[in-house]
Amino acid sequence: LTEAYDAGIRKAIERAAKATGTTLHKGVYMWFSGPCFETPAEIRMARVMGANAVGMSTVPEVILARFLGLRVAACSVITNLAAGMTGAELSHQETKDMAPVGGARLATILQRVFRDGLLES
Repeated sequence: LTEAYDAGIRKAIERAAKATGTTLHKGVYMWFSGPCFETPAEIRMARVMGANAVGMSTVPEVILARFLGLRVAACSVITNLAAGMTGAELSHQETKDMAPVGGARLATILQRVFRDGLLES
């Protein structure tokens, strides 16, 4: 699986984000199995390995979708800074509070993709 993400879908999302004035950041996403927050040591390891973000679900979902022959793109909403990046204790409540904020911006971008027919075959 050398090309997990579909270039056409990615370009459509980038065009829609630009049209809505939303700044996207590209990076490397590292998967941890969860269902708990990563430790500060795991986050240090992820950074050394080149990861910009970590999470629990995207990678296995993408692998399965590609196995089934589906076109895939991934957008992540960063809901909290990882363990050890601030002095604060991580909480699930913080994640729950921040998800709707980023989710609403992501929904606007995706609506634009489909409304404006930005996807290429």
